[in-house]
Amino acid sequence: MPASKSKFRLPPLSEDQLNPAQRALLDSMRAGPRGKGVSLSGPFGCYMHAPEIGEAIQQLAAFCRFKTRLPKRLSEFAILAIGRIWKAQFEFHVHAREAEEAGVKPQTIRDLKAGRVPAKAPKDERALYDFISELHRYRRVSNRTYARVQKLLGDGGIVELLAIMGSYTLTCMVLNAFQVPLPEGATPPFKEPVVG
Repeated sequence: MPASKSKFRLPPLSEDQLNPAQRALLDSMRAGPRGKGVSLSGPFGCYMHAPEIGEAIQQLAAFCRFKTRLPKRLSEFAILAIGRIWKAQFEFHVHAREAEEAGVKPQTIRDLKAGRVPAKAPKDERALYDFISELHRYRRVSNRTYARVQKLLGDGGIVELLAIMGSYTLTCMVLNAFQVPLPEGATPPFKEPVVG
């Protein structure tokens, strides 16, 4: 059954229902780089159902999104590429806007959305695309692709890219497994896969 026609699999929470551990998690997220605008929609509402692991996940995600050495454009490009691989509707919807604001070209975003290689993307984005695609497809990265990304980001930058990939893969898994709905009125970026 397509997730887009299914119900959110977790009971939605409102702020007045939060227990102390859940309230502490929400306060922690709002005190961080995401700011006061954090709501209980998207993956954050899911994390409330397991606040201890939710805190660890959100700390990693906040670091990966806001504190790595990758320029924001490359970070958002990587996040979008992961969102596309996982066909995570919510993830791609939210980060397409973030990526464009960070400087990812609209054509590149359209290519990713359509599942096409972003052939006209800048060389640095193409290097990341190849790295991400190879690692997801083959569970390995070719020497040539690794060398391109190492030249671009350095060893520490590759570690941080892998952290971004892992963190956002986890986010996409959460969004897809719990069938997190898009914001009201949003159009799904992809055709929803049919499972079972």
